[in-house]
Amino acid sequence: MFKPLPTYIGLRYAGAQRRGEDSAGLVSFISGLSMVGLVLGVALMIVVMSVMNGFDRELRDRILGIMPHATIYNSSPDIDWPAIRDQLAAAPAVEAAAEVWQVNALARKGREVTPLLAQGVNPETITRVSNIGEFVSPDSFAALENPAEPGVILGRGLAEKLGVKRGEHLSLIVPNSGGAEGGRRAARLAGFQVVDVFHSGTALDHSLALLSWDQARNLAGGAGGAGVQLRVGEMLEANWIMRQLLGELPAQNFYGSDWSRTHGNLYQAIQMSRNLVGLLVLLIIAIAAFNVVSTLVMVVIDKHSDIAILRTMGASTREILLTFVSQGALVGLVGATVGGLLGVLGSLVVTDLVAGLESLFGIQFLKSDVYPVDYLPSQLHWGDVALVVGAGFVLSLVATLYPSLQASRVQPAAALRNEQ
Repeated sequence: MFKPLPTYIGLRYAGAQRRGEDSAGLVSFISGLSMVGLVLGVALMIVVMSVMNGFDRELRDRILGIMPHATIYNSSPDIDWPAIRDQLAAAPAVEAAAEVWQVNALARKGREVTPLLAQGVNPETITRVSNIGEFVSPDSFAALENPAEPGVILGRGLAEKLGVKRGEHLSLIVPNSGGAEGGRRAARLAGFQVVDVFHSGTALDHSLALLSWDQARNLAGGAGGAGVQLRVGEMLEANWIMRQLLGELPAQNFYGSDWSRTHGNLYQAIQMSRNLVGLLVLLIIAIAAFNVVSTLVMVVIDKHSDIAILRTMGASTREILLTFVSQGALVGLVGATVGGLLGVLGSLVVTDLVAGLESLFGIQFLKSDVYPVDYLPSQLHWGDVALVVGAGFVLSLVATLYPSLQASRVQPAAALRNEQ
């Protein structure tokens, strides 16, 4: 004989509902809705958490893979930047360092003008702190230092705004600015050939241009903007590491900036969105799980006579309670498991699915000039899957307690009298 008996009876009740007995038609319908709601809630929450994990990964690996974790500056023109770079790179917390000269400029092609951040880089060191080399051809950095015709590498968003292609020319303009004694400096203008166009799929495609170190310095007129970019081992400790390094530098007037100043709001927005969306979807799961209450209440009402007979045959209060807990647990187990499988499948295909829809309808849901990336990322964490499936099942079990307690309190004599 199948044991334990409460589980056997609970599964029989659930099976009777699925077979569509006339007396349990409405109960079966409500039970099915509860299970479907739980499946959809669990699946949706796994997909949402995977998408948020994907945005977090893209911020860390793609956006901050191109941009440095921290940058140390000094406005003095007499700084030996290669020596400072080597000193900073020797610090234990620093993985790599590269000198850079940053210039806020305007790019002009015909009548089109757009602002950008021009970075003068050293081709030998920039790839140590940035993965920009993954998005440009190997010969592009060498072409930047062509003395006859200086080159520039543009993000694809900038190239599209200007209507310029690889091999064509544009002008970079540094507007008038105050001189050292409060005077005015004339705007600086230089022509460049576009030697490459990179597409990182991030907002940097719309703001970043790369030049050689010397060209950026000449474009800036020797004014401030030079510094050393750093890649550190612990991204979240970049600010503390930067401050410690500033205290170790021999010269004065060094200052710094880390990724939290430029992209910290984005990181916080991703974390807050993940928490809020996760809470909302968890409420959906809770609502679906607690629909089990209405299902089991109707089952208890329908099975009053069966409960009375079981009690007269010697079934204990505990066995009656476990009978209906088993039935609710079946709904929770099937719903959470199927929802988990669908959520895993959805997390694995959501990126390609959205890309396919964009290609099919000729639209773009995410644009990198508005969102951090121009596609929908997804990264599945099995810990999240276990947490969501477990939460769905536990909530279903909790929802069974009230109707199960009501069933265990049924008085056999009163129930049988009412059936007459």
